[in-house]
Amino acid sequence: MHISKTLLFFVFTISIAFFINACGYKPSTYYAKKEMEGNVFVKLDVSLEDPRNSVLVKDAVNKILLQKLDSKIVNDRNRADVIMNLGINSVSITTLQYDEEGYNKLYKAEVVIKVEYFRKDDGIKKSFIVDGEYDFSIDIGTTLTDSNRFDAISNASTKAVDEILSKIAVASFK
Repeated sequence: MHISKTLLFFVFTISIAFFINACGYKPSTYYAKKEMEGNVFVKLDVSLEDPRNSVLVKDAVNKILLQKLDSKIVNDRNRADVIMNLGINSVSITTLQYDEEGYNKLYKAEVVIKVEYFRKDDGIKKSFIVDGEYDFSIDIGTTLTDSNRFDAISNASTKAVDEILSKIAVASFK
């Protein structure tokens, strides 16, 4: 009895597809999409200490909602199915290392962002905090400029925002 290679390939492919479906695996974006389904209104609490970085955080969150979750961003709170509030809780820059002459050599920027959201259909409010860190150095003997600070906080904010997607997926089970 001779079984063709095409038939064996077909049976193998169907078996693998059945196995993957049978185990019930779904990526975290599946759950996050379900949580952010419909129209989303994003409200930003602007930090008086860092207004430029607050706007960057909102833009990064909007980008994730649009590109990864296929959400529809609306500008009117009344048309929204999901209302999300963002705010920078804290921003800090600390010195990690000094050189042999006592100059600051290595810094760490840390940003903590608070995220709150609720779906109008179930009325349950959910919140979580994400944080991001970014280590950076400056030239020996120079001081930390506003430009260095802004770039470092932007990078730390981006790392914090990257964590929002997984936190939304986890929050969908609560």
